[in-house]
Amino acid sequence: MDNIKNDHYYLNRIKSDISFIVKHMKNVDLQELNDNEILLDSMLFRMIQISESAKRLSADYKDANSNLPWDEISGLRNRIVHDYGNVDLNIIFDTLKNDIPDLLEQLEHT
Repeated sequence: MDNIKNDHYYLNRIKSDISFIVKHMKNVDLQELNDNEILLDSMLFRMIQISESAKRLSADYKDANSNLPWDEISGLRNRIVHDYGNVDLNIIFDTLKNDIPDLLEQLEHT
């Protein structure tokens, strides 16, 4: 079977990673995220994966969906990967609890 990695493939990966985050952050507060290093690492990993998949979407798809925050997705990934020790947990928490679920809703309408 031919596994073609196209926009559909990467969108499904993004949605899967976002759904994972939403599920596992549902009843988590900032203190729990801070205290649970496995959960925090898992959430950061998923955010990086979302960014990596988003980078592989075609320019045509991104242009057609320019309302989505492509630059912010890439920027957050770069902060996590290249400046891990200085990532503001409050921003990460807010992103996980608010921006990520909103992004899933936006993607459902593309």
